[in-house]
Amino acid sequence: MSAKKTNSQPLMEDIHAFLEKTLIEAYLKGKGYTLEGLRDLPEEKACQIMTEGSTHASSRLAEVEVKAHLMQELHDAYING
Repeated sequence: MSAKKTNSQPLMEDIHAFLEKTLIEAYLKGKGYTLEGLRDLPEEKACQIMTEGSTHASSRLAEVEVKAHLMQELHDAYING
């Protein structure tokens, strides 16, 4: 399956959302929680943990984006001489 350039934005948003959710779940697991398990916590505690997870995921996504951008620049420099 290939996506045309005009359709790539929704695909990238889906990938970004999937990766973000996966990173949050990994963070929670490392702290001994699950998304479902947060429902059993007091709201304030659950919000604090989700905020920490979201911050962690945002940091990791930023790293991935920087690395992808660097790889694209290196690729372009190699191709263009």
